[in-house]
Amino acid sequence: MDSEKLYRQYLPMSETAYYILLSLTTTRHGYGIIQWVEELTQGRIHLGPGTIYGSLSRMEKDRLIQAVAEEERRKLYRITPSGKELLKLEIARITELYENAKKVEGSLHE
Repeated sequence: MDSEKLYRQYLPMSETAYYILLSLTTTRHGYGIIQWVEELTQGRIHLGPGTIYGSLSRMEKDRLIQAVAEEERRKLYRITPSGKELLKLEIARITELYENAKKVEGSLHE
């Protein structure tokens, strides 16, 4: 799939896609992703098995992640260079949102 089509399909990212890609900067299996995201977000986000495995399958098909090994019948995944590029773009977008919000934050308390 070409880059432009991927950008249109994934940007802006859902929180699910964002946290999956973020978690796969380290090799993890599906259940490990679920645990890591729940811990990182202090329980705010709980990814169910149906959500996670459907997303992993789609992201693998789109070459954003790849299966790198299998451990005790669990597939281990890692982000690909294409996935990293997409994640960097999303982080830049979120950073812009945050910086813009900080500019007006004081006026919200008036």
